Amino acid sequence: MASPGNPSFESEGAETDVDICTSDLGAGADNLAPTGQPCKENTGWRRIVRNFTPSWFSVNMGTGIVSVLLHNLPYNAYWIQVISYIFFALNIVLFTVFFAITVARYLLYPEIFVVMLKHPAQSLFLGCLPMGFATIVNMIVFVCAPWGDAFIYLAWGLWWVDAAVSAICCLTIPFVAAHHHRRQLDQITAALLLPVVPVIVASASGGIVAEVLPNASHAVTTVVVSYVLMGLGQFFSFYILAIYLLRLQVHDLPPREVLVSVFLPVGPLGQGGFGIQQLGKVCLELFPRAQALGAVGVDPMRGGEVAYVLGVVGALCMWGAALGWLTFALISIFSIKRFPFNMGWWGFTFPLGVFTTCTGLMAEELSSGFLRVLTTAASGEMFNAPCLKDLRPKEQQGGCDRTA
Repeated sequence: MASPGNPSFESEGAETDVDICTSDLGAGADNLAPTGQPCKENTGWRRIVRNFTPSWFSVNMGTGIVSVLLHNLPYNAYWIQVISYIFFALNIVLFTVFFAITVARYLLYPEIFVVMLKHPAQSLFLGCLPMGFATIVNMIVFVCAPWGDAFIYLAWGLWWVDAAVSAICCLTIPFVAAHHHRRQLDQITAALLLPVVPVIVASASGGIVAEVLPNASHAVTTVVVSYVLMGLGQFFSFYILAIYLLRLQVHDLPPREVLVSVFLPVGPLGQGGFGIQQLGKVCLELFPRAQALGAVGVDPMRGGEVAYVLGVVGALCMWGAALGWLTFALISIFSIKRFPFNMGWWGFTFPLGVFTTCTGLMAEELSSGFLRVLTTAASGEMFNAPCLKDLRPKEQQGGCDRTA
């Protein structure tokens, strides 16, 4: 059964975070105290805090993208909006609790932070924190922006925090992975994308925030930073995807316990497609208002139109690439008849969710009824429980099958 510190998939052959982070830490690291009684560090709330790893923020990613999808469904209804608000509130509560436990973990046990950074799997999940937080920023814009400029600037301030943390993850964690982890090719998984994708998510979120900012100068700054973040994340992602494809060709599919990680490549492509569209859409309206590019003799209206068209074309290309990886992932899943259900399934919820948001925005910009139907159908699939396929017939099993 998965431990409290290991809710999600890890690199093949890596130890769990509980084993890594409770060893060689000095006094209190042993399971038993000198008296023979269980050590207080391994019981009660202390055990939860010590073993709480960044991979739990993948739950925020999944919960947050569901709230966004429900809020922006092409064929919507009031009761669906209410459900999206419930998911939004739940996501805020989960993030607050997870963040508080994380802060407590590294304040009470600062030595664990270095050990976690050097862990070949759990360090990659640091990227889940800003990605989960970005979904909250997006929903603040969607839900609270009509309440006044104060909420818009609250979202803008939170976005800057998210963008900074995302950039730090993207620029530092890959270096740590290269310098300390020293993976062999057969140990490479798509989880390497996790510290890189946050800047793409932050870029798309910047496009959402910039669309509602009342000050044109602030909006232009946000758009420029968002394009830079998009370039940073996409090119890193392309390099990693090339390495991951080579790993698959040479060493076959990942073990069935982490097979769900094959969905992760859909994430940067789907989110990138949404983000480049959203930024182009903002530029179409923003450039004339801010007189952007006018100083160099370019008609702001034409400049906005170019950015918009490039955004739609770029999104179509990324959507096609994501569709290819999604097809590969589905074939991989269906080729394995049985595989265990675990919390790692949150790792495929977010990539499929952002792929669906990209589809929905293309449906809006291209006025495509087919894409609207596809978006609605894909959003419905987010509520499909993949673990149910593990259930054997009741007469053969004699009860419910619960997979840890």
